[in-house]
Amino acid sequence: MRYDTLILDLGGVLINVDYGATGRHFEALGAQGFDALYSKAKQSDLFDRFETGELSAQGFRNEVRAMLGPGLSDAEIDAGWNAMLGTIPPERIDLVHRLKKRYCLLLLSNTNAIHVPAFEAIIARDLGIRDFRSLFHGAYYSCELGMRKPSADIFHYVAAKHQADAARTLFIDDSIQHVEGARRAGLHAEHLELEKEDFSGMVRRLGL
Repeated sequence: MRYDTLILDLGGVLINVDYGATGRHFEALGAQGFDALYSKAKQSDLFDRFETGELSAQGFRNEVRAMLGPGLSDAEIDAGWNAMLGTIPPERIDLVHRLKKRYCLLLLSNTNAIHVPAFEAIIARDLGIRDFRSLFHGAYYSCELGMRKPSADIFHYVAAKHQADAARTLFIDDSIQHVEGARRAGLHAEHLELEKEDFSGMVRRLGL
């Protein structure tokens, strides 16, 4: 298959993520039960609302406090929520540069108003990249669009913004529910199973 457009997820595909780190952070503070609220595969309505921008950062902090403990400060909640964020290995940035030369390269991430400045700061600190979005022909965050994966609407929106033919567009994500959503929207989609390979390995395997 010859693709013209590639749409990449961020967490897990490009930036390393340790979902359990956030639960461990809150447990260390004496706040139990976070893992029951949030995981890679599913999450409570709180996180859906935060990722679509329906809930502000302060609203998110207040609801986390109500669920996990009134003694948690804003800074402790932010630190815990951001604990899952790793960095992007330099070789993946090199790969992004190469793919951008061959395809219309887009980023599509379910994310939120606390994570965005946090991961952009990590990337600036570790890689010296001050304008992360400039690595792509377009970068789209759910909290700015008011919709999130796996809804077909978000895939249709991003494809339309770049006049991308769904039949010649490939989406890559490490969450199977998002891959299935992209397929329902008419895109080709590949599930990156991180237990078996990383993004660089998938690119090699697919011959991109």
